[in-house]
Amino acid sequence: MTAFDDLMAFQRETEALAQVAGRLGWDQETMMPRGAAAQRGEEMAAMESVLHGRRVDPRIADWLEMIDEGHLDDAGSAQLRHIRRSHARASKVPASLASRIARVTSEAQGIWAEARAADDFKAFAPTLSEVITLKREEGMALAAGGDIYDAMLDDYEPGATGAELEAMFGALRPELTRLREAVRGAEAPPQLTGTFDESAQMKMTRQLAKTFGYDMSKGRVDKAVHPFSSGSGLDVRITTRTNEIDPFNCFYSTIHEVGHACYEQAINQDYLLTPLGAGVSMGVHESQSRIYENQLGRSRAFSGWLYGQMRDAFGDFGVADEDMFYRIVNRVSDGFIRTEADELQYNLHVLLRFDLERALMGGDLQVDDLEAAWNDRFKADFGYAVDKPSNGVLQDVHWSVGLFGYFPTYSLGNVYAGCLHEALRRDQPELDAQLAQGDTSHATEWLRHAVQNHGGLYQPRDLMARAIGKTPSEAPLLGYLTKKFSDLYEI
Repeated sequence: MTAFDDLMAFQRETEALAQVAGRLGWDQETMMPRGAAAQRGEEMAAMESVLHGRRVDPRIADWLEMIDEGHLDDAGSAQLRHIRRSHARASKVPASLASRIARVTSEAQGIWAEARAADDFKAFAPTLSEVITLKREEGMALAAGGDIYDAMLDDYEPGATGAELEAMFGALRPELTRLREAVRGAEAPPQLTGTFDESAQMKMTRQLAKTFGYDMSKGRVDKAVHPFSSGSGLDVRITTRTNEIDPFNCFYSTIHEVGHACYEQAINQDYLLTPLGAGVSMGVHESQSRIYENQLGRSRAFSGWLYGQMRDAFGDFGVADEDMFYRIVNRVSDGFIRTEADELQYNLHVLLRFDLERALMGGDLQVDDLEAAWNDRFKADFGYAVDKPSNGVLQDVHWSVGLFGYFPTYSLGNVYAGCLHEALRRDQPELDAQLAQGDTSHATEWLRHAVQNHGGLYQPRDLMARAIGKTPSEAPLLGYLTKKFSDLYEI
């Protein structure tokens, strides 16, 4: 065997163990008894210790030194790029710190859930302070004198910086704010009313997952407090949630997570259990979930088909026709929850979190002041006050599990989705006719070919540029949102 073969064999074992660790996380969110939290923290810490040890194994440096990259194909070179990056980053973080972060964040998730249920931020604040202290320590180790937040962002969007994202988001905010104010001043469609059986919702949501190409033989749909997707390759699982008075919460959460899951399922099987065998970045990942959920799932064409499916499942539910259903599905409503926000307002929720977590990591904002800072910013951006912590600072799981640098990838994903949608419409002129029949296959096949099959082969921005034929920008997203909501609200 060559040095490259030895390195890849070692890496496959590491990737397999990482998938096992991910399955522990899935279980924690779905099936694990509440009383097991402390033990699960120890289990996660042990797994992280093993994984960290493998990622800093001195043999990796030796193998990398021995490999003649000139004899490798593009995939082989890309494998080395990922391995070098992972090894360099892991080598900067002490094993004891990596293990402690895993233990504390595993336990913090349960503490956050209890504080959220009790609407008591103060009960969570000491734990969050500990998480932030540990993550800042990790960030300082990774940054090596550079920007701590940029070092964290690199975990989710390699190559991106906070300053670059701030400039992109700065171009989004004024236009979104202007459009939002115009929409709020126009006549709004009615809200969906009535009750919708939750078992029927789950039956329909599994059908929707299949409609968008999710392979149930290699996945499953379960319920969780916070919808998510986990796994890659041959075992990719999603969760959703139900609300008897809001079936869209279930249906569109599912379509969103299916976008993530289909990405992972579609990656070239030659890359299974290698660094190329997963989505290349969270921004690219979110582009798939958002285009599935919004540009496809909330389109006039697909929503017309969905209207018929809901009438079959629930009978007459008080919506007269497809046109009104489309308006209701895309209704711009005052609300507190990011995951339930409409397309128009979603990015404003993300930008709030982006600015606050940058301030936390930079030391410009302390945990004791976080709830007030959140509430002040929300009032300024949305025009009304947060009523309780579960609708504000406690609504998201991300900070409890140490995912600092993750939030901005949601808006970056929206920008990428806008670019992909523009290119998809160019290449698939019959798209609306297909979606009106509940046929997503042409759209999802285009996305598989353009984005998903490649896994981690290309750098994120390079992948997007190849897919759309130009440098990605916020312009297509703004154009799409402006036209859509101007037409919907006749403004």
